[in-house]
Formats: sequence, structure tokens, C-alpha cells
Amino acid sequence: MRQGMSHSARSAMFAPLGQVGRAEAVAARLVDAITLGFLADEEQLPSEADLAAQFGVSTVTVREALVALRQQGLVETRRGRSGGSFVRAPADPPSDAWRARLQEVSLSDLRDVGDHYLAIAGAAAKLAAERSSPEDIARLRLATDDLRTAHGIDFTRAERQFHLEVAAAAQSPRLTHEEVHLQSELGGLLWLPLEPGAHSCAEHAAITAAIDAADGDLARKLTEEHLLGALDRLADVHLGLLAP
Repeated sequence: MRQGMSHSARSAMFAPLGQVGRAEAVAARLVDAITLGFLADEEQLPSEADLAAQFGVSTVTVREALVALRQQGLVETRRGRSGGSFVRAPADPPSDAWRARLQEVSLSDLRDVGDHYLAIAGAAAKLAAERSSPEDIARLRLATDDLRTAHGIDFTRAERQFHLEVAAAAQSPRLTHEEVHLQSELGGLLWLPLEPGAHSCAEHAAITAAIDAADGDLARKLTEEHLLGALDRLADVHLGLLAP
């Protein structure tokens, strides 16, 4: 899995949380950073004071979030001069956990969050077509290539990283932050590796080509179709899980 990400996409992941500075929100943001590959296995986290400054919360809040991550096995604390908190990235989270989470979400909630995501991702793709640089296009092509051979959790990461790169290419910090927020709420489920296949890679390639051609309307249309397909597959799995 490619580790290099655009600065704006990574910065959005560590943007201040504002007044909603709960430990749960900090923990969720760090879990996303780990599962998306922004934080590599064995990587040392910034100090509690630095994390608190980046997220705009108190050190007590960060400490509570790290306790939650240690309980999930995603962070370990080492003592001594070279000590600190280190990432324990899961190789492949158990599919049962994802399916249990999907089973708990209502179909109306999936549709509501999905509608919001369509609006944000579609707008980001349109603006990316109008504002992206050659470097942005190169990153989108690399993100598309990541999907060609990805399986399991790598497939989920590649999907989420591609859409973060599109949002970053839109040159809109608010849209990028909103993309991160929605991925935190839905991304882990939306891009479950249910049917990893060539169609996803082809769809990413088509979106990238539309952005490269500065065709904002086509980029928005292709992005919305790509997301609707994922939402339809997710709804089918959800209904299947509820079937007696």
C-alpha cells in the first residue's frame, strides 16, 4: 500500500475538532488515520501535548482517547527514554466486526448519510476538475493504481484514499474536512471489501480522466454513479444480514 499522501489530505485528518472535543471523536479520528494508512505500523505518535494542540482539545481528552485505542489493540505504550505511544496497525480486521456494525445501522440512516456523501463527493469532484494541478492528477492516478491489486483491508484503504485525494484536489479545506468527517461516519462501511473487482478501478480511472480533462460535470456524474453503486451494494448486504 502506498504511504505517500497529499499534505492537504493528511492535514485534514489531523485538523482541530473545534468544540466537539470529546475523547470519542479523537479516538475515532486516530482509528481512521491508522486504518487509512496515514499512520504506519510501529510509527510513534506525537506526544499527548502535541496531539492535543493539533486537535484543539485538552491533554486529558487525548489521554482518554489513547486509553480507548490501547484497549482496541491499536496503540501500545512503551516506557523508557525511547518510549511513547506506538501504532499497532491491524493487518486485516475481522470481517465479522464490520458486518456487526453494518447490521446495527438502519437503512434510513444509510440512505441519509449516503445522500450527504453524494453531495460532498460530487461537489469535490467537480471542483477538482476546475482546480487540480498536474501533481494532483498524478496522485489520483497512483491512488487508482493502488486499487488494481488490492484485497481485503487494502481495498477499503485504497477506496477511501482515492476519495480523500479527490477532495484534496478540489483545493477546498472545508470540503476536505467534510470528506474526512463523512468517511469517519460511513467510509469504513461504504467501502467494505464486499466485491473488490475491476469495475472499481475502471470507475476511478474514468473519474480521474474527467478531472484531468477539466470536465467538472462529467467528474461529478461519474463520482455520484460510483457512490450510488457502492450504496446499493451496501444496502443489499444490510438487508441480507437482517433476513431470517
